[in-house]
Amino acid sequence: MEENSRLEPSQPADNQTSNQQEFRPWGMEHDQFCTFLHLSQFAGMVVPMAGIVLPIVMWTSFKDQSEAINQNGKNVLNWVISSIIYIFISIVLCFLIIGVFTLFAIVICSIIFTIQGAIKASKGEVYFYPMTITFIK
Repeated sequence: MEENSRLEPSQPADNQTSNQQEFRPWGMEHDQFCTFLHLSQFAGMVVPMAGIVLPIVMWTSFKDQSEAINQNGKNVLNWVISSIIYIFISIVLCFLIIGVFTLFAIVICSIIFTIQGAIKASKGEVYFYPMTITFIK
């Protein structure tokens, strides 16, 4: 799998109209929207479950209008699902004490990967989160 790939914001999805320059998701530029799509995972720190719900809402709202949003959204959701699985495994491993360290590692990785994804998205690139299990293709 490629580490990073560049998608032009105006690169149309299959069922998109040719009037791509006027498309502004939530009144933002594509790169800005994709950046917020990655950063939306932090919403769970303020409102419980918002870090899962907000990326889903952002992705499903515009996935058919922009391939860049579609790819970034899939990568974010695959990481969220993968990290939830890793957290559950770590909770089980807490009985063996090693789970405390793996939980800490997952939290640190989530913060770092999310910031890296937001930086790449702000440059118009698609970031593939390391250690991600692909659920949504």
